[in-house]
Amino acid sequence: MLLAIDVGNTNLVLALGELDGDIRDVWRICTDAISDAATCTDLLRATMGAALDDATDAIIASVVPDVTPHVAGSLTALTGQPPLVVGSPGVDLGIDVNIDRPEQAGADRLVNAVGARAHHTLPAIVLDFGTATTLDLVAADGTYEGGVIAPGVALSIESLERAAAQLPRLELRRFEDDLPILGKNTVAAMESGVFWGYVSMIDGLLARLRGAYAGPGDDMQAIMTGGLASLFADHLAGPVTVDADLTVKGLFEIFARNR
Repeated sequence: MLLAIDVGNTNLVLALGELDGDIRDVWRICTDAISDAATCTDLLRATMGAALDDATDAIIASVVPDVTPHVAGSLTALTGQPPLVVGSPGVDLGIDVNIDRPEQAGADRLVNAVGARAHHTLPAIVLDFGTATTLDLVAADGTYEGGVIAPGVALSIESLERAAAQLPRLELRRFEDDLPILGKNTVAAMESGVFWGYVSMIDGLLARLRGAYAGPGDDMQAIMTGGLASLFADHLAGPVTVDADLTVKGLFEIFARNR
C-alpha cells in the first residue's frame, strides 16, 4: 500500500491507501514534533499503529525543507526504499506550471492542481485553508497558472492576540450560521472579524479571479480543501466543492504516474 504524506507548516497529513488511489485512512501529526528520523518513525508508529506495517511505498510533498529529510529517512527505513519526493529531479507531475519561477511554487499547491485535474471539472480555483490561505487557478488543460497567498485563519488570530494586549484569546471553532456581524462584546466582535472578515476576503478574491479569468458565462467552481474548509464553504458565493482529501489524491496520482 502507498503512504502519502503532505508535510505542512502546522501538520503532517498521512494517507494510507491502495496504489490505485483508494484511500483507506487519514491521520495527522504535529510538524513541530519531528526533530529527526527516529522521532518521525516513533510518531508514525504511535499514530498509525499496525497500519504502518502495510505501507510498501511512500510519497512526500513538503513545504518544510528542514523536516523533509527526517520524514524521508524514516520512510526509507520503514519501507526499504526511498520515498518519491515532489519537486525532486525526474518527478513528473504531468502538468505545466505557468508562473515566472516555477521552482518557487509550493509543492502542496502543485499537488492540489494535479488532484483537481484528476477529480474535478476545470478550470477551477483551488482554495486551501492551511497555515496560509491560498487560492490557485488551474486552467482547463490542468496548467497551474499561479495564485494568491494570504495569512491563514489561525495565524491571523495569533497575530491579533500578540499585537493587542487587551484582547482575549479567541478559540477557533465552528461559528453559528447566524453569527451577528455586529459584536456586542469584545469576544463577539473578534469572532465577527475572524469569521465574516474571512468570508468577505475569500468571496472578494474569488470574484476577482472569476472576473479576470473565467470565460463568458462561466462561473468557475472553487475547490476547497484543508482542515478549515468546511467552516466557510456554506457562506461563499458561486459554485463551491469541499474536497478534504484533494492533496493526498494528488499525491496518489503523481505516484501512479512515476512508479
